[in-house]
Amino acid sequence: MSNSVGGIAARQPARMTARMTGRAWGVLMVLCGAIFLEGIDVAMLNVALPSIRADLGLSTGMLSGVVSAYVLGYGGFMLLGGRAADLLGHRRMFLLWLAVFLVFSGLGGFATQGWMLLAARFVTGVASAFMAPAGLALVTSNFPEGPLRTKALGVYAGTAAGGFSLGLVAGGVLTAFGWRWVFFAPVILSALILAAALVLVRDTGGERPSGGFDLAGAFAVTGAMLLLAYGVVRLEHPGDGPGLTAGAIAAGLVLLGVFAAIERRSSSPLVRLGILRTAPLVRVNAAALLFLFAFAGFQFLITLYLQDWRGWNTMQTGLAMLVIGIDTVLAPTLTPRLVNRFGNTRVLFGGIVLAAVAYALFLPVGMDWTYAAMLPALLLLGLSFSLAYGPLTMAATEGVDEDEHGLAGGLLYTAMQFGTALGLSAVTAVSVAAGPGSDALRTALAVPVAAAVLGAVVVAFGLRASGGSPAPAQDAPRAQPPRRDVTH
Repeated sequence: MSNSVGGIAARQPARMTARMTGRAWGVLMVLCGAIFLEGIDVAMLNVALPSIRADLGLSTGMLSGVVSAYVLGYGGFMLLGGRAADLLGHRRMFLLWLAVFLVFSGLGGFATQGWMLLAARFVTGVASAFMAPAGLALVTSNFPEGPLRTKALGVYAGTAAGGFSLGLVAGGVLTAFGWRWVFFAPVILSALILAAALVLVRDTGGERPSGGFDLAGAFAVTGAMLLLAYGVVRLEHPGDGPGLTAGAIAAGLVLLGVFAAIERRSSSPLVRLGILRTAPLVRVNAAALLFLFAFAGFQFLITLYLQDWRGWNTMQTGLAMLVIGIDTVLAPTLTPRLVNRFGNTRVLFGGIVLAAVAYALFLPVGMDWTYAAMLPALLLLGLSFSLAYGPLTMAATEGVDEDEHGLAGGLLYTAMQFGTALGLSAVTAVSVAAGPGSDALRTALAVPVAAAVLGAVVVAFGLRASGGSPAPAQDAPRAQPPRRDVTH
């Protein structure tokens, strides 16, 4: 699009069309690249941890801290990141924190001691906490409601999910050349995305929320999220200072209460508490938490099973899990069509039910299982991600005013991050309590099954509330200020 045409578009109301232009695809690919970067970064590091420990001589506690530092930064600052995107500008926050992500990923690759990795991963987590909700808000604001937004969010969600699954393979390949490439490869990718984003990505010109920045609320909620994330991470080691774990969680809950009191009195709240009284939004975030809870726990257990008990190397493990990556193809192609025909809730329900079935198929796992015996469950899991991840992302901003899309994205990614941390902690605790052997693995595998079933029940309440009626193919546009989108 030329500058003159862009200037005319900025002065005229956006036209709702059903066609994706070349520039629209370019913008979407940039935003998809950023969410893919986040997913692949986490997955690659998980595969590289044994090599990092061997090279730097890290203790098990320090190695666990490398993972936990990212969770603390991500979970602790996500709500603040979502609101900052709404107040300060989605594009500005996206570009700034993508640059921070680039710098600190590179610093992690130069680390020679454990504390350097801890610091780098913490700041990388903070960068993701600001970047992710800004990126989601840019997707929803650049594509009008209806089939175009459904298609864009389907591609976006499929790319995000694909980052996690493909990251396992990429991590195995890069670690074979040296674990530092797990940090340097995201630097190269993020530099390319940043260069393209500077040229293609624009804010849509919608009005930002009025009022100032709620600093008291920001400090309270960030402190609460940090304490809760720290407490959840400590659950992975139930015998290691249970008093400190309980104290951290209790202090986090108290700070959440303080935060709620601040928000009720604030003239410019960081989080409008009314948004939390929206039943569909609460259901979506609860379902997201349980879905990621189940997947994170399952992925951890299967990686442990394949590498520690079966003796597979990182490359073999990554290739075995690659089949889950079918969501990268199906989510942007199949899921939007199903959503347009049956509605978000039905498709999401089907995805979570398939996940529960996939985890249940793994319950009788034995030490002599062939890959052919594992394949049906892994294929079902890839299909479930295709059907669930996109609708979760789409539903996160449904019925939410555009000037709160960053906040809605922050709530969704907070739920996902805490779900991931809780899932890892829960299966670790159950596995340790059950003792060594295959029976302990099967006992721990019951946790993802239970979480997925509970997630399906939560979504089923949404089916009951809506009568299971499919969403219309094209929603009526709401009255909004003139904006510039990339679809005309």
